[in-house]
Amino acid sequence: MSEFRPDYTNIIAAARNQTPARLPLYEHTISEKVMERILNRRFAELYEGDERDRLEFFRYYTEFFVKMGYDTVSFERCIGPAMPGSGALGQHKPGVIATREDFQRYPWDSIPDWYFEKYGRDFELLRETMPPGMKAIGGPGNGVFELVQDVVGFQKLCYIRVDDPELYADLFSRVGDVMAAIWDRFMREYGDLYAVCRFGDDLGFRTSTLLSPDDIRTHILPQYKRIVALVHSYGKPFLLHSCGNIFEVMDDIITVVKIDAKHSNEDAIAPFRVWLERYGDRIGNFGGVDMDVICQYDEDSIRDYVHDILGYAAEGWGGVAIGTGNSIPDYVPASGYLAMVETVREFRGE
Repeated sequence: MSEFRPDYTNIIAAARNQTPARLPLYEHTISEKVMERILNRRFAELYEGDERDRLEFFRYYTEFFVKMGYDTVSFERCIGPAMPGSGALGQHKPGVIATREDFQRYPWDSIPDWYFEKYGRDFELLRETMPPGMKAIGGPGNGVFELVQDVVGFQKLCYIRVDDPELYADLFSRVGDVMAAIWDRFMREYGDLYAVCRFGDDLGFRTSTLLSPDDIRTHILPQYKRIVALVHSYGKPFLLHSCGNIFEVMDDIITVVKIDAKHSNEDAIAPFRVWLERYGDRIGNFGGVDMDVICQYDEDSIRDYVHDILGYAAEGWGGVAIGTGNSIPDYVPASGYLAMVETVREFRGE
């Protein structure tokens, strides 16, 4: 491949639904274990070391994105781990908020400070190691729905909806307050480091949204709108990552929340072409390659699949960035990931 020079303005253009000078690659997250297999070097453990080790970790981390042909470094630090007792969502722990009394005792006001105590240095090290021509894409991870679930649990949240509708509403509002405080400080201190801001909030599963569309419109989207308006006030586009079948609320997400771009797709719900046909004239669309393809197809089949996407994605749709429809976790074969990336780069003439 020819020498690659990153240019973060390509991702900004795609997020703003404009045709970039070069079709960008994009991933929501990439496992450091996969990075290690591709680089043939262990570096993830450096993150747990001293200041010098952590700086070296970030050098390897950011350089990986350059070597693979990305214009931005995907980097987020999730809010959930800074919330005491969290883990009901990802770790299947019991929720710590079940009653109004639990809600009132919970240390909501302290979470923003704890978040930056935990992760502020990471953003500073990212700044110190950012390669020329690049910026980051990401920010404080987790959306409203994920954070409510993380301290309540999905099943308990459904019970609260029936048993205590006022508490149900207050949970989303209070989490929105926490997110707004974190994002406000993040944009002031680290916003210049980012080309595009985003959070992920999986609102759906294969056949529908996880909560009713009316509940999403009433309790979740107003909190999204606060964050997106803040990001826009700094002149940055906003990308929403949300898995699942969320077509029933997509118009609201576009017109009310005013996102600039959307990521995440699964062929069993709708191939990438459907997202482009439905929304390609209104927002940027990121992703395209189904995770099952990367994990289960052989390399030639992956290349054929990606070529097909590139064929129709180049048919005049402006804001497109190509990558998986989800992310690159530990179990993704490095060979499958590389087949996807190399196909896109060959398409770009690199």
